[in-house]
Amino acid sequence: MRFLTDQDVYQTTISYLKNLGHDVIRAKDIGFERASDNDILERAAKDQRILITRDKDFGALTFVSRINSSGIILLRITPDTINSVHEELSRLLNEHPEGNFKNTFIVIEPGCHRIRTF
Repeated sequence: MRFLTDQDVYQTTISYLKNLGHDVIRAKDIGFERASDNDILERAAKDQRILITRDKDFGALTFVSRINSSGIILLRITPDTINSVHEELSRLLNEHPEGNFKNTFIVIEPGCHRIRTF
């Protein structure tokens, strides 16, 4: 799958996804390290990438603005929950190998995930 990671995503998560064979670019790699959330979301949609973030503000932006997206994954992750969140992320991606997360907002926590469409 194709992902764009927000500035706040841990490098270990980026490496984890790349090791699983996914195409991952960081916002910083495309000059978006200081871009607004709206600009990042629009760029992810334009490039047909699923946005991965730790920023809860994307939920409000998504549900209020109704901006089309290729999908947003919110990681509720801390340094002490990295392994369990990575396991849940893998489970999500294995359950949905086609990666059709268009207009979905997914929250991943240790041991569970929730998918909402908008």
